[in-house]
Amino acid sequence: MSKLPQSYQFLDLSDYGRSIARLIANSLKGTRLTPIHVTIGFIISGILAICCMLNGSYWAAAFFLVFKSILDAADGELARIKKTPSYTGRYFDSIADILLNFLVLATIWYITEESIGFTILAFIGIQLQGTLYNYYYVILRNQQNGDKTSRVMEDHAPTALPGEQQKHVDLLYRIYNTLYIVFDKTIYWLDTQAFNDKSVPKWFMTALSTFGLGFQLLLISVMLVLGWIDFIIPFFIAYSLMILVFIGVRKIFLT
Repeated sequence: MSKLPQSYQFLDLSDYGRSIARLIANSLKGTRLTPIHVTIGFIISGILAICCMLNGSYWAAAFFLVFKSILDAADGELARIKKTPSYTGRYFDSIADILLNFLVLATIWYITEESIGFTILAFIGIQLQGTLYNYYYVILRNQQNGDKTSRVMEDHAPTALPGEQQKHVDLLYRIYNTLYIVFDKTIYWLDTQAFNDKSVPKWFMTALSTFGLGFQLLLISVMLVLGWIDFIIPFFIAYSLMILVFIGVRKIFLT
């Protein structure tokens, strides 16, 4: 099941593991396992990737990073297959993502002895990249009657959906908001009018999907196995300049 109607689907370069994710989700639909269990699985995969990096096992680290990305898609697939969408799962997933992103970059900093300042800049850059991609993607889904578990503006705790408790939604929303508010408000400030303009074309979303977390993890994995770990942090700092390019293209040519 897709987050978008068929006519609006685009080639998502960060979603390379979707087919495997669907197989995993379909294999679990008749079990008692929930999307939250799958999210816990990707947390474990991310931690294993970090352990492998610390041990110098970069091929294994790359495998677990990619597997983490696949499981990250599988939890949402399982929620749609079982028809159990939840804000609890949505916020738990995002909280896990940002914490693992920080730990992965902190591990690379520890191994390479890169500047802590550059490491923080790379982390900020990665988060802003992902936030821009999600911002435009969520707007597109809302415009085209797609999945609405994610909202354009996460400015208040939503009403719990059937099957989840409001207190859990409220707690996870507060944690989510604390971790993401700076990134969300920054991207919103850079392109306030995005949700008032027409839908962006498929080619634009495909190009922007290089900012998606799955593609970011794939790039890190490739650089690890190629022995380019020293270039990971500088690369993501430099690539963050593309944020302004994408926003400029949308404002100038796609309004």
